[in-house]
Amino acid sequence: MNDATQLLSENSSDGEVGIVRHHDFRSDEEFRFECGETIPSFQLRYETYGNLNKDHSNAILVCHALSGDHHCAGVYSLQDRKPGWWNQMIGPGKPIDTNRFFVICSNCIGGCQGSTGPTSINPETGSPYRLSFPLPTIRDMVAAQARLIDFLEIERLACVIGGSMGGMQTLQWAIDFPDRVESILALATTPRQNDQAIAFNAVGRTAILQDPGWQNGEFTSGAGPDVGLSVARMMAHITYVSDEGLEQKFGRARRLLNPEQTLEEIEFEVESYLRYQGQVFVSRFDPITYIYFTKALDRFDLYGKSGSLEDAFANVTARALVIGFTSDWLFPPEQNRRIATALLRAGKNASYAEVDMKFGHDSFLLDSPELSRFIRNFLINR
Repeated sequence: MNDATQLLSENSSDGEVGIVRHHDFRSDEEFRFECGETIPSFQLRYETYGNLNKDHSNAILVCHALSGDHHCAGVYSLQDRKPGWWNQMIGPGKPIDTNRFFVICSNCIGGCQGSTGPTSINPETGSPYRLSFPLPTIRDMVAAQARLIDFLEIERLACVIGGSMGGMQTLQWAIDFPDRVESILALATTPRQNDQAIAFNAVGRTAILQDPGWQNGEFTSGAGPDVGLSVARMMAHITYVSDEGLEQKFGRARRLLNPEQTLEEIEFEVESYLRYQGQVFVSRFDPITYIYFTKALDRFDLYGKSGSLEDAFANVTARALVIGFTSDWLFPPEQNRRIATALLRAGKNASYAEVDMKFGHDSFLLDSPELSRFIRNFLINR
């Protein structure tokens, strides 16, 4: 079928996909964004795990969240052993079982981890797109993924799975490609963000735009709005965790007990944790992509002009499971429950599960026997 294969380490342990490598899909057809703007071609970076069966009926697409990417399982080498962001969920015998399924995950269009986005070279000018890159929507992300799925010669996906922004993509897949999706599993997501979530994103973007290094998006590599992006990430990360989770992790622990310390020094351990999150994020993420993706989140609205979520799901044929988390205050359980209820009211095969975890919105990324059981059972009963 093409070179979309994985490299397995002889030393990989049971349950692990082992050593993997990424692949780059290139579409030389013009891509039209929902805003009406076009680019002449694009690339999506992706990884695959497991093997596609003879009739190509066992493929699962995993959609990443705002700060995620294509690397959701395995490791890149015996030296670089940092696992993918959902490694505990994907692999032989794991809930998303690569003994049964062929799993695909791609970096979204507009991204900065190998897919075409603001940092990419515009073939028509020879310079980076930067702010001339069209502002992508969740629907655009899905449309680009559909071309990748065509390239892989997959007519119908066994399941589309995603959390947070990935959950939005999952819902959009079921709406835009009802004949190509057998089932969907959306976690910690929403049919549209509330004002509080939009407000947090707005503050993050403002931190970037007000940074002197922003330079109207024309900054050079290594001299961009690092402080603004770091602050945006620190603030966003607070929304991904819960008060109880932070208290359990840090409990007001101090790094410095000297009452004469300067204001610039880090006093509390939670400050150190957030500072680290910001610094790591700056090293791997593009500020323009961050602005674009948070805008895509803000503008996602399945209620549309009719104001009816049931209308949005009218043509959905996929069996659905929606999972919310009790401590998620960014996309709280009632928002997830609302999705499942609307699907049921529209006459669809849908169910809702709520997982009691203490760690907030990011709970869907963490290891949980209950969450694993829900996902495993849903995929087994396909």
